[in-house]
Amino acid sequence: MLRLVIPKGSLEANTLALLEQADLALKRGSDRDYHGSIVDPRIDRVSILRPQEIPGYIEEGLFDVGITSRDWIEETQSDVEILCELGDAGRVGGRVRIVLAVPKDSPIERADQLPANSRISTEYPNITTRAFEKLGIPVHVFLSYGATEAKVPDIADAVVEATETGSSLRRSGLKIVETFVDSPTLLIANRASAADAAKRQAMTDVQILLLGVLAARGRVLVKLNVEEASLAGVLDILPAMKAPTISKLTSGDDYAVETVVEKSHINVLIPLLKERGATDIIELPIAKIVP
Repeated sequence: MLRLVIPKGSLEANTLALLEQADLALKRGSDRDYHGSIVDPRIDRVSILRPQEIPGYIEEGLFDVGITSRDWIEETQSDVEILCELGDAGRVGGRVRIVLAVPKDSPIERADQLPANSRISTEYPNITTRAFEKLGIPVHVFLSYGATEAKVPDIADAVVEATETGSSLRRSGLKIVETFVDSPTLLIANRASAADAAKRQAMTDVQILLLGVLAARGRVLVKLNVEEASLAGVLDILPAMKAPTISKLTSGDDYAVETVVEKSHINVLIPLLKERGATDIIELPIAKIVP
């Protein structure tokens, strides 16, 4: 039913992992194949392409749905429907920003301080041009095909580049002075396909599975038993998404309690639960959380 396209390159490994965790594992002959299949009646075929190509192909209807990042939608100015963000947890890797960076010893601290006719090297010429047109500053924009930060100062005065942490830019002697685009990874769709009732339902199903995986990341299920006299003290320190599930055991006055907690807190939480009378504490991984 759905023609799905997913990104090759920096987003590829995390996208494939997300699909597998959502029980939508991609099958292909080798890691070099650009086409594959998913054993699911809602997905007809899958292609793997560069993320900058994906928005345009989806706009044209060559694919129904795909995964890419917001920067390439804005760079190509593609008219697509955004179904959902695939989060910071999963840029399908993390969240990137498209930033303006200048030499670290430059007095420039904002984009509007860049001198007229400055040379800017970038993989994002359209985003860059529009940003400086809005500021009313004429600049010379040069399309870069890689190693953009290495072109300062001999070839360019500044760069507009994608970054997650800024560490690569700092290592190259640059500092970030402006963010032009905040760019999470997105699940996007062709507008005509999204208007088709059957395809829309299939998109919604896929979206539920993907977001369920992301919601579960970093969380675990905790189950424990506790005597009635200690129940209030345990509940007082026990976090929950809404409220813990509590049920009386079939024998005695003990209760069974279970809840979802952040994995990062569990090493502190378990000893505290034990101190307050909890017994038989079990920590379990969670594959998906669907509200």
